[in-house]
Amino acid sequence: MMSCVLKLGLARAGLRYYWNLDLEKQLLRKVGEAIARFKMIRDGDRVAVALSGGKDSLTLLEALLRLAERAPVEFSVCAFTVEQGKFLRPIAPLGEYLKQRGVEWTYYQDRPSLRLLKEQPAHGCDLCSRYRRRAVYEIVRGLRANVIAFGHTADDFCESFLRNAMFTGRVSALPPVTYSRDKEFRLIRPLAFVTEDLTSRFAESLGAPIVPCGCSERTGTVRKSIRSLFAEIEKDYPHLKETLLAAMGHLEPDRLLDPRYLDLDGHKPAPAAGHLPILSD
Repeated sequence: MMSCVLKLGLARAGLRYYWNLDLEKQLLRKVGEAIARFKMIRDGDRVAVALSGGKDSLTLLEALLRLAERAPVEFSVCAFTVEQGKFLRPIAPLGEYLKQRGVEWTYYQDRPSLRLLKEQPAHGCDLCSRYRRRAVYEIVRGLRANVIAFGHTADDFCESFLRNAMFTGRVSALPPVTYSRDKEFRLIRPLAFVTEDLTSRFAESLGAPIVPCGCSERTGTVRKSIRSLFAEIEKDYPHLKETLLAAMGHLEPDRLLDPRYLDLDGHKPAPAAGHLPILSD
């Protein structure tokens, strides 16, 4: 006769299985919706995932690996990591995890970035970003990939939207799809509809090693303020980010203050209807 302890253990294992299955279902639905809506991935693409070691990019990699097996479009997935000397933990456990998963992974030590870290000249994030971008294109070119996937989430899109509106005077955010300057690479952000609470739960369910970067620990004052604002408002309005995402897909430029889009003489035709629906769980 099965003991009560064993029954309880099996019941918990079953609940955990279905909980993880529901997480995966939510994740793939939202990633699939972003990919389809913005035509991020096409037949025959080779997608290189920029793996930073954090929960978001790891979640993105796992989502794309699963979609590559199920999607009607045929595409392949590989991953790469740029070492700029800022990881707070050894990268080896992540490499072992990817090896066990059978993921093609490139680990690249960027010498200019490491030299910058050693010499400690006065510089801002823009210089590190420039070095990283150059390294990314070099790596991806060697991988013979034509698409680069970044792990920016819905939180990043919303924060970018508010930061630009409140501190730079522009109505803009991150683009879901863009291209490198010479059109050699398509740059995509498939987690556009995925909030960080989902990436946190999904990454935890994987049991994969997370390797944080020192830059992520140093959040700027503006970003801290915006995150605090979100946290406070979301206590009463939990779907705030989904609503903001919908707003980014429902522009009414004739109701703003840019004269280029205003019908100042009464001759312009009315704009076509249609907007981005809210994508909630």
